[in-house]
Amino acid sequence: MSPATLLAVPRTPGAGTPPPAPRPLLPLGVAVVRGPSMRPTLWAGDRLLVRYGSAVRPGRVVVARFADGAVVVKRADRRAGDGWWLLSDDPDADGVVDSRHRGPVPEDRVLGVVVARVWPRPRRL
Repeated sequence: MSPATLLAVPRTPGAGTPPPAPRPLLPLGVAVVRGPSMRPTLWAGDRLLVRYGSAVRPGRVVVARFADGAVVVKRADRRAGDGWWLLSDDPDADGVVDSRHRGPVPEDRVLGVVVARVWPRPRRL
């Protein structure tokens, strides 16, 4: 390979950093809660209606992707630079991981805002 060819190869930002999550084609989707981190607001198995690409505000429940690729349901606590500080409603639950452990989540990794729980007890969030 010539040096010119090597310069033409695009570089990825940060080794091991997964690419930003693609935005869904439809603005609405369903997410399923796994684990106890959002109790008492949400319980494992709850089905949520999510509006993708919606503006995030403090206090809203969101679906986000951590840097390791894990998709999570958390509460947007506050803006932290160009990202969001996301917290669990039950920080003492077993295995809870949120921004206290991972730091702020970049804006483009907050996938959507939870509009409502649709099953088993429908209600707006």
